[in-house]
Amino acid sequence: MSAQIRGAITPLVTPFHDDGELDLASVTSLIEWQLEHGTHGISVGGSTGEPTSMTVEERIAVMRVAAQAIAGRVPFLPGTGTARMDETLELTAEADKLGAAGALVVTPYYGRAQQQGLYDWYATVAREFPDLPILIYNVPVRAAVDITPDTVARLRRDFDNIVGIKETTRDFEHVSYVLDQCGTDFIALSGIELLCYPMLCLGGDGHLSCVGNFAPRPVAELYDAFVAGDHERARRLHYDLHPLVDAAFAETNPVPAKWIMHRMGILPSPHARIPLAPLSEAAQKRVLALLERSEHVAVAA
Repeated sequence: MSAQIRGAITPLVTPFHDDGELDLASVTSLIEWQLEHGTHGISVGGSTGEPTSMTVEERIAVMRVAAQAIAGRVPFLPGTGTARMDETLELTAEADKLGAAGALVVTPYYGRAQQQGLYDWYATVAREFPDLPILIYNVPVRAAVDITPDTVARLRRDFDNIVGIKETTRDFEHVSYVLDQCGTDFIALSGIELLCYPMLCLGGDGHLSCVGNFAPRPVAELYDAFVAGDHERARRLHYDLHPLVDAAFAETNPVPAKWIMHRMGILPSPHARIPLAPLSEAAQKRVLALLERSEHVAVAA
């Protein structure tokens, strides 16, 4: 199953109604729109999906609707990690039940676990689900902990089902050491938008880019061009995406992405749950100016 985990995998936003309630119908419509525009895979429950503002029951509801909408057409890679082991096991069990291509398990956040604690954490998940591919999700800017290449390599050696990592760190040496110690058959996915292309050059297998929520085609085409050997086009798309990346991070992700999707008419409400606030007026002006520099996104004036 892990051989399917390649390419541009969109880390889907979680749609909410204006009152903050889940909008499950929009999960289905967004996935259809994604697949029509060339996305190679779908993930829910990652940072872009606001998982820490949702209950476990809500996250499972989104996973079920997403799996049904995908219907096996592309790989499904749900995020199943939390800061608690019981919740992580419950969510990962649901991913296993739904036939996910793998589970993306974030490093347990806030507690700032030691490296042995991180090893024990992933070892517990791997033993519980020996037939489910597990990918480590390293995002130190949010989790306040950075799993070292040595710890990743130790997990890789000890558990056949720990098959990859999503690297959301600007420390580009990190993934190089991971692939050196784990082997280039270890799946490496970029979670930093402007490192998607460079990571492919190092031997990475794809990317999860929040920009894919509102510009899935160029994000997917960057990967397609690279694997086809058209490095000039892949590099050109990398730079074409610069203003869209800046727009997506004009304020905290996924607030700008949701605002853009709402302006595009593909997301009924731009609502993000507290503690996130609506996109400020200053950021709205900056986002619109950045979008005007791109031929890939059209928004209502």
